[in-house]
Amino acid sequence: MGAAEGFFERRDAGRFTATEYTRGPWDAGSQHAGPPAALLGRAVEERPGARADMRIARITYEILRPVPIGELEVTTTVLRSGRSTEVVEAAIAPIAPVGAAPVMLARALRIRVAEESVPAVVSGPQLPTPGEVEVTPFFPVPWETGYHSAMETRFTEGAFVEPGPGTCWMRMKVPLIAGEETRPLDRVLIAADSGNGISAVMDIGAYVFINSDLTVHLHRHPVGEWACVQARTSVDAAGIGLADAQLHDEKGPIGRSAQSLFVAPRS
Repeated sequence: MGAAEGFFERRDAGRFTATEYTRGPWDAGSQHAGPPAALLGRAVEERPGARADMRIARITYEILRPVPIGELEVTTTVLRSGRSTEVVEAAIAPIAPVGAAPVMLARALRIRVAEESVPAVVSGPQLPTPGEVEVTPFFPVPWETGYHSAMETRFTEGAFVEPGPGTCWMRMKVPLIAGEETRPLDRVLIAADSGNGISAVMDIGAYVFINSDLTVHLHRHPVGEWACVQARTSVDAAGIGLADAQLHDEKGPIGRSAQSLFVAPRS
């Protein structure tokens, strides 16, 4: 695959090619869940007939199996449509073989908005800005090109190689879709799935802590190029964990994300 200009290349309506920038750190043939999460969020917002006076307040992803790097099809379905809320489902499936089952699903709640209609009430810490901290490298990855090389990361607390809570500013180096404008929502959704890596509490060489879901709640529409994930992971001795994170942009808190984790010793 040649040099890419985005995480995905659009082929036609609903069809995309995943580039090497989507590659995750564990399997050379599978994507990091962040890029397809952002692509599904974009599909919910761009679907034909989508109301301009609504925006995503909550989106939950089910990662059914590893998302392959290759040709993919994205579909959307309106599950409920009301005056003030709607629920939209989006799915990603490989194009080949024909009729392949979805590998990732998203179910989004969109709520009608009216600017300045109610008083704003916001609480949460103000973090050091990304300009106040240095670039922090990813943990070692066995290939040169992937999600790790397409994202800029700057920790204000912790690091990928330090166990415990972490706070990390993240910025995309390439667009979500080659040749198309990157939106602030893309930037948040592509970063939110990194919470378990940002706040890893176990040695990544000795244990796996894989999430099969991701839920993002947003009380404010994000702005700017940077998204921050302020994460903490808890693990029970039975092998179930939770990575819980507060999400920020440079103006302040915007919401939360959570990931359920399967935790086990590496074989």
